[in-house]
Amino acid sequence: MLNINRVLCIPLVLRVLLVWSFRMNPWVLLSVAIALEVVGVSFLKMSEGFERPIWGALSIIAYIACFLCLSPILKSLPVGVIYAIWSGAGIAVITLIGMFVFKQPLDFIQLFFISLIAVGAIGLQLTSK
Repeated sequence: MLNINRVLCIPLVLRVLLVWSFRMNPWVLLSVAIALEVVGVSFLKMSEGFERPIWGALSIIAYIACFLCLSPILKSLPVGVIYAIWSGAGIAVITLIGMFVFKQPLDFIQLFFISLIAVGAIGLQLTSK
């Protein structure tokens, strides 16, 4: 059963996360945002198209927290680099989770092209000023 006191404290937790995020190192904060995105996608998969609403709600909360972490980073680092790293790392990690947790097979060529995404994100970071 859903505890209403826990639901009411979620906005407080998000506000604390927002204040905390403005004081963090941008790269640590980017790592947290990537982890929250991966959690959000995993919960979305577990919601089975929002047929299981608790997992869907948790997915939305994870994405809100993800964007709260991502937004202050954009003040100090280039948006293209941040987005490439955030999305590329998220794709790579969620692909591995899909393979090992959700038992979704990928062949070698698909894994190769996913690795190219990661190489591109790293290349952007290494060549940006």
